[in-house]
Amino acid sequence: MTAKRVVITGYGTINPIGNSAEEFWAAATSGQSGISRITQFDVTDFSTQIGGSVKNFDPENFFDKKEARRTSRFILLALMAANEAVAHSGLDIAAEADEIGVEIGSGIGGIEVLEEATRTLMQKGPSRVSPFTVPMMISDMASGQVAIKLGAKGPNSCSVTACASSANSMGNAYRTIQRGEAVAMITGGAEATITPLCLASFCAARSLSSRNDDPTRASRPFEGGRDGFVMGEGAGILIFEDLDHAKARGATIYGEIVGFGSSGDAYHITAPAPEGEGAQRAIKMALKSAGLAPEDVDYVNAHGTSTELNDKNETQALKAVFGDHAYKLKVTSIKSMTGHLLGAAGALEAVCTIQTILNSMITPTINYDVPDPNCDLDYTPNVAVSHNVDVAISNSFGFGGHNAVLVLQKYRG
Repeated sequence: MTAKRVVITGYGTINPIGNSAEEFWAAATSGQSGISRITQFDVTDFSTQIGGSVKNFDPENFFDKKEARRTSRFILLALMAANEAVAHSGLDIAAEADEIGVEIGSGIGGIEVLEEATRTLMQKGPSRVSPFTVPMMISDMASGQVAIKLGAKGPNSCSVTACASSANSMGNAYRTIQRGEAVAMITGGAEATITPLCLASFCAARSLSSRNDDPTRASRPFEGGRDGFVMGEGAGILIFEDLDHAKARGATIYGEIVGFGSSGDAYHITAPAPEGEGAQRAIKMALKSAGLAPEDVDYVNAHGTSTELNDKNETQALKAVFGDHAYKLKVTSIKSMTGHLLGAAGALEAVCTIQTILNSMITPTINYDVPDPNCDLDYTPNVAVSHNVDVAISNSFGFGGHNAVLVLQKYRG
């Protein structure tokens, strides 16, 4: 059976620099930072006191008050982005619910629910723990809740692969449609990890930037003075659709997914394999599945975390795969503005990539002041640039050695 072509017919997001895809794109192209001091809890005793929080979001303005209290934050963010994406696509889910599925990744899920339940258990005893604890906490419930709210009864799943979670979820959604098992998939990722336990854990691992006095300049991917990543939160959701189905209903097509590759480092629980060896294989696999050569690629939406090892190894991976063409690529990391959305990062970056293709505009990597000799590609420093993009890749890598790469292309009929 010939594989189905898969296109993007809608997208939505809520993240530290925008509560919609339109807001996000305006902020990203103007180089705005969403990093600020954390105010959700007292951070006085933490070595890192900054993060990329979603702004001006009160769940009770969008959801029933009781429902909002019984739904964890990452699920609420997923619902917000999914509602926008479906509305943007014009997809009539009720008309063919059995053929429309959901695959939304999350690396950590409802961690704030676990923290609260643990406090309740320790202070008040087991009888006071909420019966909603598990349904609010587990990572698959973004997919479950979005399907329930929107009535999508097709394939329903969730990938949990750390910071590659949403990229793997999108790859799975892409292949589900390719195989003819769904006509459309609501896919992406959601994460809300700015909590005491998560912050303390990453602080203990010395993974985070400690530029507490200069938060908007703390996330600086590929730059010589980078000192760690900045946690962010949010969701990105896209509508992947069988091309024939999209054309039959007269949908607007924003781009096409033409390839996906994934690999495992089999190296270390947190550090990437030397020279990005696992990333190299994922990129090569993605390009092979797309039937494209390295020189066909115009743009890389990089994983670009602002950590010493990731940025160096990702750069080495790009040079190994693309050779001399690596120096012709436009590369960018939106984590410089949003922070690192962990399991939702790949989805937000896919939303960015498709808007990049549509608008022929490369978002900047901000806070790029001092070059790192180990990172010597064109990272689109500080200012957005106009640039035609026909083919792009979006990289996502996660703890545990997970690598996932999507290939997106301008739709040409």
